[in-house]
Amino acid sequence: MNDAPRPRRRFALRPLSRSRAVVLGVFAALIVVGALLFEWNWLRGPIERVVTWKTGRAFDIGGNLDVDLGRVTTIRADALSFGNATWSKTPAMAVADRAELSVAVWPLIFSRETRLTSIRLTRPRLRLEFGPDGTGNWVFGDTTGESRLRYDGLWIEGGRLVFVDPERRTDLDIQLDSVAGDGPASPPVDVKGKGRWAGNAFTVAGRVESPLALRQTDKPYRIDLRVTAGPTRAHARGTLLDPFRLRDFDLRLMLAGQNMEDLFPLIGVATPSSPPYRLDGRFTRDGNTWHYDDFNGIVGDSDLGGSANVTVGRERPLLKASLVSRRLDFDDLAGFVGAPPQTGGAEASNAEQRKEAAELAVDARVLPDTPYDLTKLRAMDADVRWKAHRINAPKLPIDDMDAHLLLDAGLLRLEPLNFGVAQGDIRSTIRMDARSDVIRTRADIAVRGLDLGKLFPTAQLTQSAIGRIGGNVSLTGTGNSIAGILGSANGDIALGMGRGQVSNLLMELAGLDIAEALKFLLTKDKTVAVRCAFGDFAVKDGVMQTRTLAFDTTDTIIVGKGQVSLKEEALDLELKPRPKDRSIFALRSPLIIGGTFKDPSFRPDFKRLGLRGATALVLASITPPAALLATIEVGPGEDSGCGGQYAK
Repeated sequence: MNDAPRPRRRFALRPLSRSRAVVLGVFAALIVVGALLFEWNWLRGPIERVVTWKTGRAFDIGGNLDVDLGRVTTIRADALSFGNATWSKTPAMAVADRAELSVAVWPLIFSRETRLTSIRLTRPRLRLEFGPDGTGNWVFGDTTGESRLRYDGLWIEGGRLVFVDPERRTDLDIQLDSVAGDGPASPPVDVKGKGRWAGNAFTVAGRVESPLALRQTDKPYRIDLRVTAGPTRAHARGTLLDPFRLRDFDLRLMLAGQNMEDLFPLIGVATPSSPPYRLDGRFTRDGNTWHYDDFNGIVGDSDLGGSANVTVGRERPLLKASLVSRRLDFDDLAGFVGAPPQTGGAEASNAEQRKEAAELAVDARVLPDTPYDLTKLRAMDADVRWKAHRINAPKLPIDDMDAHLLLDAGLLRLEPLNFGVAQGDIRSTIRMDARSDVIRTRADIAVRGLDLGKLFPTAQLTQSAIGRIGGNVSLTGTGNSIAGILGSANGDIALGMGRGQVSNLLMELAGLDIAEALKFLLTKDKTVAVRCAFGDFAVKDGVMQTRTLAFDTTDTIIVGKGQVSLKEEALDLELKPRPKDRSIFALRSPLIIGGTFKDPSFRPDFKRLGLRGATALVLASITPPAALLATIEVGPGEDSGCGGQYAK
């Protein structure tokens, strides 16, 4: 057995023959000379033809073409232009002063994947638009197979993006610049521009994710944008899917402005006039329904929170909302009746409302005559519930509110519209039919258990009063404003109070008993028992005519007659006080209530002063209407019929 190592084979370079060396040398020289003399611009034509063949769009390199070869090859081209869809009136979809593309060579060779590791664009201009059939101009070429093109990085310098959607009357013209820093290869982009949204001019500024992500319609696209449209401002931050179609998104959306009425031309949601507002909530979409959930903020001097959604794709958009106010400033509801909110002091209001309030201050009339917008009432359907837990109304004893608004093709119903008032309730159902040119309105109002002592919180003489007020109001009217509706009203108004007590001083003043009034003013007021009080009016063509009007206490009897014109806002009532005591200074003169709602007058009728004497009484029995008795606490016994004898 031979274990001796075998000798290793030795390799040696054989010297080239003289002729082979010459050939290789010439070939190497040709490569060097070719590399030195090759003009990359010779490839512009072939590249343009390949791109056109692949995309079906014209492509032009109007400037120089240069290439740096390597494992990552960099291509630079100037004056680029990429054609638009055939239906577009603008020939170029994209142009750029310069484009610099870095291409990974190995993926291109081995997997036939075009991987752009970096794209740098100088002054690019991109136009995105929807065509007549709703297809975007960014859809081109063969879209059936899997794309073999991959983007890894993008840098934009001095860019411009134009987006046009004729069907929605929307267009944008936005400047774009990549954010400098050590961030990702495709950094966010600062945007600033202007345009129209649903035909309304607006401006936009903020920051969005790289435009490369726009083609990835299945991945969230992050935005942080502030938009201003006239006096309306919005701040949207969050993510979108398929941004140009708003297919799906999850945003925080802040809305603020001088008047919620300004939202109607922007988003198609009809709202009444309001003071300045600011709301912030979660904005999402589920199919044809747009949700604004868990929002909160302020409207005027009131807080407002809740959730709302709008469903489109039907004959009319449908708004559904559940609203809650922990503290509602009552005058912030003025827009529902066509009036401005209070504008004095620190009250929240806008310039237009302050102007309107100033005009109303010098107007002789009180009832709002601003017409309702019939177009808005017919533009959408609605189902809105609004609850206010506490109401701020310094001059009114309103405690809370529960309202349910239903709107269907111009038919508006408030079922119910309830207010807690003076520890009682005012419950209403209101129907406004705006399907014709003149609104037809019906209102049914039930008054129950209002505490007389709390009904006039600013009047000191009523603080010690005791009694519960009830009644019913049923009215119909035609007109396009509150003034028009009440000025044409027909129906019935009946209010009354059963047993209770009021200020003796108040009754003495009502009876014009000067001696007794002075005595109470100089000493201490007392109270007097009330047996009952009621007023029953028939309403026809905007005029309230008394059927019966009476107030009976142990101290004074008052009966009245006359009318109140809702059309002219004029008062014409005569109250006949008959004191039951024997004060020698008792004037016992009828009291005339005249003037207007804004400037009422109270004066004694001196022509009739003392004509009947202190004891000259013609007695008659007057009792409340039967329907009114069921609404008031009249008490037992003879008082159940308010069975006193009334001076006529």
